Amino acid sequence: MKTLQAGDKAPQFSLLDQHGKTVSLTDFAGKKVLVYFYPKAMTPGCTVQAQGLRDIQNELEAKNVVVLGISPDAVKRLPKFIEKESLNFTLLSDEDHAVADDFGVWGLKKFMGKEYDGIHRLTFLINEEGTIEHVFNKFKTKEHHIVVLEHLNNG
Repeated sequence: MKTLQAGDKAPQFSLLDQHGKTVSLTDFAGKKVLVYFYPKAMTPGCTVQAQGLRDIQNELEAKNVVVLGISPDAVKRLPKFIEKESLNFTLLSDEDHAVADDFGVWGLKKFMGKEYDGIHRLTFLINEEGTIEHVFNKFKTKEHHIVVLEHLNNG
């Protein structure tokens, strides 16, 4: 697993959103894009992380930042998560984890003594030119949105 770093060009991608519509990174030219990878919709950590981003949506919009949440969840699971948590940003389905592979966030994980392949919880801030500006890799799920805002405010 070779994770992309600040300064790397963000891989172009197109995935299906919660409505089954294709969303591409190129759709957001001229905006900053916060791409956050999360393991599974409607699980405790992922829910807290999504709620935090939901709650700072106005601040993100004011800074020209669009949020895209990416998980290996099937498209049909995403609308339930959005509705249940009143999420106000786009979720994308990466069932074959091809985009997660491209960003270097799919790899070996350990949980309760078991090893398995899965998504590593990382967030990438991509600038208006399509270059990764910052990688958020050290945060608690409940503080993720705070760490993102602090970076945006302090550049």
